[in-house]
Amino acid sequence: MKKIFIAAFIFSACIIKAQTIVNLDPISITTSRTPQKISETGRSITVIDGKLIEKLPVNSLDELLKYTSSVEIQQRGPSGSQADIVIRGGTFQQVLVLLDGIKINDPLTGHFSAYMPIAPSQIERIEILKGPAAAVYGAEAVGGVINIISKTFAAYKKEKTTHANAAITAGEYGYFGANAGFHKTSQKLNFSLAALTNNATGQLLRSNRGYFHNNTFSANAGMPLSQNWNLFLHSSYDIRDFAAQNFYTTFVSDTATEKVNSWWNHAKLKHSSATATDEIDAVYKETSDYYLYNPKAIANQNKSAILSLQYVHTKTISKSFFYNYGILGEYKTITSNDRGNHSNENAAAFGSFIFKRNNLSINPGLRIITDKNYGTEFLPQTNIAYKINKLTLKANAGRAIRSADFTERYNNYNKPFVANGSIGNPGLKTEKSWSYEAGADLLLKSFKIAAAYFYRNQHDVIDWVTTPYSAMPRKINLSPTGTYALSQNIKKVNTSGVEIELNYNHNFSAAQTLYINAAVTFLHSSSSDGVPSFYIISHAKTLLQQTVVYSIKNAGISFTSIYKERLPLQAAGIKAAITKDYWLVNTKLSYRYKIASAFVAINNIGNIKYSDLLGSRMPGSWTTAGLAVSF
Repeated sequence: MKKIFIAAFIFSACIIKAQTIVNLDPISITTSRTPQKISETGRSITVIDGKLIEKLPVNSLDELLKYTSSVEIQQRGPSGSQADIVIRGGTFQQVLVLLDGIKINDPLTGHFSAYMPIAPSQIERIEILKGPAAAVYGAEAVGGVINIISKTFAAYKKEKTTHANAAITAGEYGYFGANAGFHKTSQKLNFSLAALTNNATGQLLRSNRGYFHNNTFSANAGMPLSQNWNLFLHSSYDIRDFAAQNFYTTFVSDTATEKVNSWWNHAKLKHSSATATDEIDAVYKETSDYYLYNPKAIANQNKSAILSLQYVHTKTISKSFFYNYGILGEYKTITSNDRGNHSNENAAAFGSFIFKRNNLSINPGLRIITDKNYGTEFLPQTNIAYKINKLTLKANAGRAIRSADFTERYNNYNKPFVANGSIGNPGLKTEKSWSYEAGADLLLKSFKIAAAYFYRNQHDVIDWVTTPYSAMPRKINLSPTGTYALSQNIKKVNTSGVEIELNYNHNFSAAQTLYINAAVTFLHSSSSDGVPSFYIISHAKTLLQQTVVYSIKNAGISFTSIYKERLPLQAAGIKAAITKDYWLVNTKLSYRYKIASAFVAINNIGNIKYSDLLGSRMPGSWTTAGLAVSF
């Protein structure tokens, strides 16, 4: 199977014939908050155009990211039920997810990072930065950053435009999905309204069906307050209700269900002049989580909140010199019958500058962050790019940290009795790491190839480790015969890898277009801990991803595929396994007539049996069809 997939990967690269120049070097703002061409950043960045989403056989944003270079999505359930995001190995907690430059990671747990409070029709683009960005964005930006940029927040548009879209999808296993959006711009107001829903009775799991009811409702607006001042607002409500059987345990008694609701509110005040911008952001996010292990258990009821205030100043001195600086304050709380009531706050000052001379670009930065859990830390980062004709050499190095979330510190800490399960550890140290990268990008007309080698040296990495009762630091509410996983610091973890990404984007004519993205990542991680921890060893050792979109006249076809090779695991008690490898292929066919189109999608064409995380079985082949309108 591996040889077949590699052959397909090579074939997809070899069929490309570069014919005309297209923009494969877009502007990115994620690396330093200052707009730069990707070739000048010294970083590995992938940009997904928002227009691409509707063409692919995906129902949620985590499914979209699953086929993106060096991003491993470890799904527990389909269509946005739950997924862990991993970039360049490591753990799901080491990826920072941003919406319009502001962190959406939940203080309760990183398992909720893929709950992105925006509908696909509102997305301008998604920028994926691989490697650390703690100097720019702070803790958790260890493995990488995913920045979702909305159409309204991307830039204020004064021209009059109106766009509306809607789609309805139905399929096997009681699937029903719908999405709709309305976007309008004018001199006085930019605004959009959007909704997304995915529902199904689900395929049969070990003892019940993998149902899901996942919904997102989102509204944002932008308005000028004066010639130089603009106000941007975004509010969204996200609801996830799904079967969570064996999402977190491998026990036979686990028949869990879960409901996660989140409310996101973001206000941005922006002042722009010819050479400078000032931005003030205020964000409030509230999340409620209701988790029922089985009908006989007492449900975990958690409510978390985060309040963020940020100021950023960006200045252009000349064509060769730019700088920015800012401050950030965060306040996090949790109220829980399982984890107790806790709070935490942190503050940071940060800055960076960009110097460009001839073909050389240098971008150093520094963040100073103080947190009551770990004191004060200094997080430096330097990026360098040098262009030689069509070849760009890139290198970067940076330091990152990550503090434990409320679940890692206090899970099952407040219950009167815990027979089995994961136990938090309030004494956890803060993760610390240095990362290094060197690579090159080659741009040849419609064709781009990017390659990089990276290495991450980590200390005190936080992960869950199977621990006997006798070794538990706190035994008050535990059973001597219980089976437990304790949140611990792993003394040392090293991760290294190579990634290669091929891109082709070409309009053969007004009626014929082709887009291809193909990527391969090879990873190796070593741990100082003799007992394997849960998530450090779960990432793929080999990861191959492909996306192909072809359209001719009114017809279109797209494919997404992924090959994973990883460490095989078994849980005999629930007859679950992580296989040595799997190859997953999906497709979508569509035909458009004027403003309407019809489409058919098949996910998991080969009907393979696979799991990304032990115990969480993913669906087999699933066919859906629908109608869409856009004008």
